[in-house]
Amino acid sequence: MRLVRFIDPGSGLATSGRLEGKVVVSKSGSVPAKGAHLLAPCTPTKIICVGRNYAAHAAELGNEIPKRPLLFFKPPSAVIGPNDEIVLPRSTLIHHEAELAVVIGVRCRNVSTNDAMSVVLGYTCMNDVSDREAQKWDKNWVRAKGFDTSAPIGPVIVTTDEIEGPFHVISRVNGEIRQDGWTSDFIFSIPELIAEISSYMTLEPGDVIATGTPAGVGPLVPGDVVEVEIERIGVLRNSVS
Repeated sequence: MRLVRFIDPGSGLATSGRLEGKVVVSKSGSVPAKGAHLLAPCTPTKIICVGRNYAAHAAELGNEIPKRPLLFFKPPSAVIGPNDEIVLPRSTLIHHEAELAVVIGVRCRNVSTNDAMSVVLGYTCMNDVSDREAQKWDKNWVRAKGFDTSAPIGPVIVTTDEIEGPFHVISRVNGEIRQDGWTSDFIFSIPELIAEISSYMTLEPGDVIATGTPAGVGPLVPGDVVEVEIERIGVLRNSVS
């Protein structure tokens, strides 16, 4: 299935549904997908991000490859959906980071690598928008990674019964390809990430694990349009102001 959240035109409320061809179907009926106001497809209690999960990305920023997954948080308040606006903080250098996002389907703790995929609902696109200026001095990355609008997610969640990896991850800025990578180049696999993260914290339905970004990160400035595309999932498009 291809799961979405959208504004129901009848009630004006956020509603869950599924995308079926050119139609969005929910309990209240169906609406044309073209005119549907899509929201971020999940409402995470937390977004756990993985740093330096591609060797080439670690190298381009002059960082060492971590021996264990490097983890940090983005708050739920950072989430925006497809076609929403990324509002840049006061900074001289904001970067895009295209990522495959894993969406958790069940409440879980201490999940083994062998059982890890059983707790996954599906996959979506995410942009880990990052303030590199703040990242130099903000040692726990709260401001560098957690500012409002820094976590665009969407447009859909594609469930695990429909697709599996490896995934082709691309970013574009104003139509120009900036990043082009494959999740087969992960340092830590999705099951390894779930096992590591769940050994420290309970994961809730709708929580997101952002799995890291390939090489090619670059600056965003007001007026840009940034896209994250993952083949078989879709395109997450956001304007920048």
